[in-house]
Amino acid sequence: MKDIMLRITGKTVKHRNNEDHLEDVMELTTEGKLYQRGHMTYVTYQESELSGREGCCTSLIIGDNKVKMQRSGKAHSVPTVIEFEKGKRFETRYDTPFGPIGMELLTNSISEYTPDEDGKGKLSIDYDISLKGFVESRNKLDIEIM
Repeated sequence: MKDIMLRITGKTVKHRNNEDHLEDVMELTTEGKLYQRGHMTYVTYQESELSGREGCCTSLIIGDNKVKMQRSGKAHSVPTVIEFEKGKRFETRYDTPFGPIGMELLTNSISEYTPDEDGKGKLSIDYDISLKGFVESRNKLDIEIM
């Protein structure tokens, strides 16, 4: 297991006049751990107060054009699992302080993660999200393992 630095940038994208416009941008730089098993790369990190998920551990399992994100800890009474795979819909329940909300994701694109010998590399995910009855948006998630 290797110590790493992560830069995670989340962007909400609005489409107006045939152009993409960034609405909200959140960036988190944090320490994490990385290990590889077979063709899979595993990254774990602790969320902070800045992300609004203090006390939560997030794990990323990166495979061939697929990413699974798992969150667990005191910020989530039930572990949350989200899967990103190009062209596929993923449905789950997202727990909030006000109760669970149905969530659906559609992954538009996912870049190929080609790490160097130390596991360092970049990954980008473009997806649509719908929190049933509350919000629908297009998002981009950029993950840089440094």
